[in-house]
Amino acid sequence: MRIIKCLTAIIMFGIVFFTLQRLLVPKYASGAMEGGLIREYYRSNFDHDIIFIGDCELYANFSPITLWEEFGITSHHRGGPQQLIWQSYYLFEETLRFEIPRVVVFSALSMQYNEPQDEAYNRLNLDGMRWSTSKFRSINASMTEEEGWLSYIFPFFRFKDRWRELSREDIQFFLRNPRVSINGFMIRSDVQPRGWTPLPELRRTYYFGDTAFYYLGRMAQLAAEHNIHFVLVKAPVAYPYWPRQWNEQMVEYAEQNNLLFINLIDYIEEIGLNFATHTFNGGLHLNVFGAEKAARFLGGILQEHFDLPDRRNEPETALLWDEKSALYHRIIARQLEEIANYGRIQNFLIN
Repeated sequence: MRIIKCLTAIIMFGIVFFTLQRLLVPKYASGAMEGGLIREYYRSNFDHDIIFIGDCELYANFSPITLWEEFGITSHHRGGPQQLIWQSYYLFEETLRFEIPRVVVFSALSMQYNEPQDEAYNRLNLDGMRWSTSKFRSINASMTEEEGWLSYIFPFFRFKDRWRELSREDIQFFLRNPRVSINGFMIRSDVQPRGWTPLPELRRTYYFGDTAFYYLGRMAQLAAEHNIHFVLVKAPVAYPYWPRQWNEQMVEYAEQNNLLFINLIDYIEEIGLNFATHTFNGGLHLNVFGAEKAARFLGGILQEHFDLPDRRNEPETALLWDEKSALYHRIIARQLEEIANYGRIQNFLIN
């Protein structure tokens, strides 16, 4: 009888603990919605020609729907804000448990970080991963000195004081996660023209660190082992500043390792970008109309180099992606209507 009572108490404690944890953990339905991106990959059908991996240089600037509509290419972004290169590596490693894409595109800007940076950004990139050896290793590589393992295993201990900030969305999305993207791409139809651009940051050194090159090499090796084309890309945005020295290192690395590096800053005119109309935050990221142009240009390069198939003639694939396309255009139309009526986008959620 005593054993039954003990077991019952343990079960009840577990139910209460995990209920409180679920309530207190951020839902990313507003504010830092990028925190919901990583987990959305697990809703997909794991059948993608291209996986984009890296920071906002990719997930904010290239539309997967345009790649589908223009080329019949299926793709998904596995990105997060200020995603560190080892986080990208372990996401790549985890992705291979679900599928083997033809191409992996990596954000070259991520090379700028050689050591752990910030707990808040770690959370946005790590909490959404499913538990696996890849997640354990990514956490271990990412934690700052102030962080501890326990808060990742049980997020309750990180967010236990958040009860003061609870809102209606914590109740609304208690049982289900809000959807904030289409295939990892966040839609922004608003416009904030480029104005004053911050001056380039002065640095003690412009050489990428050993850790950054180590994980870049591991990604290139992982891709080669699975016959995946590994591509390095610099997005066509006004800032952050992309120093000449960084570009030279990427060009040299790509040449030495027989990789394709595409610096799209050199093709802004050919892409057709105008930072008066194609950015939603002054040139830092493209809005959806700029992201469509960037995807159209990049997709042409990738299809030419790697002979990617046009899958619009595959009935099941076409049905799935035509539904995604229809939803995508409905979201854009809704956002434009909200901008016209209220002067801003009021609802960024997909469902």
